[in-house]
Amino acid sequence: MENASKALIIAGAILLAILLISLGIMIYTQASGVVNNNAMSEVEISSFNKKFTQYGSSNVRGSQVNALIDAIVQNNLSNAQDTSRQVKLTQTGANWSDTSNLAAAEVVKSVSDASSALSGQTYSITYSTNSTTGLIETISIQ
Repeated sequence: MENASKALIIAGAILLAILLISLGIMIYTQASGVVNNNAMSEVEISSFNKKFTQYGSSNVRGSQVNALIDAIVQNNLSNAQDTSRQVKLTQTGANWSDTSNLAAAEVVKSVSDASSALSGQTYSITYSTNSTTGLIETISIQ
């Protein structure tokens, strides 16, 4: 009889130990999920990229290109502290209001930093994304 009660006590202690270990693992996984939650969700990435991709990619009119440049400037100003969310702009070709094209990708923070698109022309837009974050990092307009 004495051995049976000791066996029940040992079994209860083992079950209690398993319960505590499981609780510790559960708390650890929840805490690590909070720490690793610095990355953006798929919805946030999609909505960030949609601000720019809504203008299209080929045969885009000059007025839409100018609106895209405004959207880039607004984005870069609002994300001045977070450089990972700033978008670089490249302008090439001859269909611009002035000849000072942005041949190298630059972060534009003012509309005057970029050339204006001519309203009667069409342009081609390409987007390059960061392979780590999935965010658009460079927009090229030709």
